[in-house]
Amino acid sequence: MAKRIIVDPITRIEGHLRIEVEVDSDQVIKDAWSSITLWRGIETILKGRDPRDAGLITQRFCGVCTYAHYEASIMACEDAFGIKPPPNARIVRNLIQGAQYLTDHVMHFYHLHGLDWVDIVSALSANPKKAVEMAMAFCPTPYNCSETHYKAVQDRLTKFVQSGRLGPFANAYWGNESYKLPPEANLIIASHYLDALQVSKLGAQMMAIFGGKNPHPQTLVVGGITSAMDALDASRLGEYSFRLKELRNFVETAYIPDVLLAGTYYKGEGAAGIGGGVKNYLCYGGFPLDDSGKFLFPRGTIKNRELKVLPIDEKKITEEVTHSWYKGSAPEHPSQGTTEPDYTGYNKDGNLQGQDKYSWCKAPRYDGEPYEVGPLARVLIAYVAGNQEIQNLVNGTLKALDAPVTALFSTLGRTAARALETKYIGDHIGGWLNELIGNIKAGDTRFWTRCSVPEKGQGRGMTEPPRGALGHWIRIENHTIANYQAVVPSTWNCSPRDKNGKRGPYEESLIGTRLANVDQPLEILRTIHSFDPCMACAVHIIDPKSDRIREFRIA
Repeated sequence: MAKRIIVDPITRIEGHLRIEVEVDSDQVIKDAWSSITLWRGIETILKGRDPRDAGLITQRFCGVCTYAHYEASIMACEDAFGIKPPPNARIVRNLIQGAQYLTDHVMHFYHLHGLDWVDIVSALSANPKKAVEMAMAFCPTPYNCSETHYKAVQDRLTKFVQSGRLGPFANAYWGNESYKLPPEANLIIASHYLDALQVSKLGAQMMAIFGGKNPHPQTLVVGGITSAMDALDASRLGEYSFRLKELRNFVETAYIPDVLLAGTYYKGEGAAGIGGGVKNYLCYGGFPLDDSGKFLFPRGTIKNRELKVLPIDEKKITEEVTHSWYKGSAPEHPSQGTTEPDYTGYNKDGNLQGQDKYSWCKAPRYDGEPYEVGPLARVLIAYVAGNQEIQNLVNGTLKALDAPVTALFSTLGRTAARALETKYIGDHIGGWLNELIGNIKAGDTRFWTRCSVPEKGQGRGMTEPPRGALGHWIRIENHTIANYQAVVPSTWNCSPRDKNGKRGPYEESLIGTRLANVDQPLEILRTIHSFDPCMACAVHIIDPKSDRIREFRIA
């Protein structure tokens, strides 16, 4: 007999996500629904405003992805204005974005996703000496590794447990049979969980050096950047470089080894394809390396896991709302997109039916099909496109785990891809810093291209923040914003069903997963968290009761 399970909320950060699944008598998920239950109003607020203000407003979509929306909005305006920023501005933007990747991915693995793999309570029974030996088997110089340190971490965790106040480790499913790591592995990664609380700050500080502050940086403008004095200051460049070195060391001696360590015990799930999803992958192109369209992560799509990269036809990008709480019936290209609320709620028994509207998330489609975006999509497309560095990283990881290439199409593969691209980006940031210094030494100190707002224009900014493909579309009339739409990574991945009944990536990734304990849906958490959900970014609407924006008078 089928049974319904609802996990609400499932996210550990940024917004409210409800996952509903139906399991059979063998506790295998046969159907799934992904529902965003939180909404807010940004896109409509932009109408009638100066396009140059859009970047500072759209970064309020989210408290985590602030820079990503800032940059995409600026890029959309630059496209509409018909201008390009100078090379130095492009490099500084890459330096800010690169820092965000490093800090975001470290934080995700340890603080948002790690406890889906790691049983904290199990670490209490670990042998610290054996933990040292295990850590050194995955890295010759493991981060903060000693018998004394591991014993101290174990003592701290014991105090948490004995006090009954587990803090960030509370309300978990400790002891669930889906946890596969031995106590020593749990202790190692738990130790780095605590280390990462300090280390992750370094990336935020790197962003602030060129962004002015973090979160919500303020130094991007249409045509370039305003933080030229920081880029021309050797001491500021040195501060950035110092933090980069420290953060890269953590990635290489803690993050990568910990993913390999976890992968050793979970590789069976990877080989079985658990959490694989929709089989289609999309990347807009991340980190522009010049003005010719060359990117660190190439643009393209992979369809049905066929290992060939297809070019992106932007006309094939649409959103539809058959199962979303909006008015409308036909798919719309984002440049012509509308956002009219139509909230119907859930049905009487609280369970979702095939014909229901059930999410504030729209359903993006590429050529009529759902596509996954994010680290796995970027790494797969770069791998298939022949990027030698990515191929070496991926092949080396698969060899170390003795896993087939098909293991990439899984929850484990998605998690590993995020770690590998963190190293890949970290390896390139120093080169961008040297490129900036070289330009300045050669006398090129341009950081802004003069521009003015056109009477009419239309543009889009397409980029690759940590969570995946992000696009902002703007239409300008009478020098002001006439329409604005954003299709964000979590909109792609959290998509509900479309008019043809095709599930979105979150939903499809859960099908076929067996739950060890239906009262402890750890496997659902593990797979959904591997996408790094960010619900606040995915929903931007107005009050459905009044259909208007609130008005305030400030005395």
